[in-house]
Amino acid sequence: MKKLFILLSLITVISIGKTERAEAQYKNALGVRVGDYTGITFKTFIQQDKALDFILSFKDRNAYSAVRFTGLYEVHNPINFEFGTLRWYYGGGASVGGIDYKLIDENDFLLSADGVLGLDYHFAEAPINLSFDWKPALQFAPDADFKAGQFGLSVRVTF
Repeated sequence: MKKLFILLSLITVISIGKTERAEAQYKNALGVRVGDYTGITFKTFIQQDKALDFILSFKDRNAYSAVRFTGLYEVHNPINFEFGTLRWYYGGGASVGGIDYKLIDENDFLLSADGVLGLDYHFAEAPINLSFDWKPALQFAPDADFKAGQFGLSVRVTF
């Protein structure tokens, strides 16, 4: 968490005083997301600075396995950077899914309201997008809980 704070602080200092609005360098991106849950991600810009991110992810542990579909609405803000398009973003959405408890042979429905805060980088000379984000979730089912530690790295091909 300390490293993330230092990175975000550094990027903020670099971008102070620069109000130029950067255009989105890609419309759509498809790839993989690795983190607490691992899966497939598809991001599409619906406006120059607004995007939808859809994530189908999986988690497999000794005691349970889970599948989750997440839809996020994101607002992207430019950070001036010489070697591509770097943006920070925030937003929110929801997740639905299921959990299979292996030891007791039961299933549960999963439902949560999700937030997102992250960095999005698009290479200037290649159709590659990287993003690193923090995705806390307020879980409603199968039990009420706050999931604060979901960090993820997405690697996508842009088109």
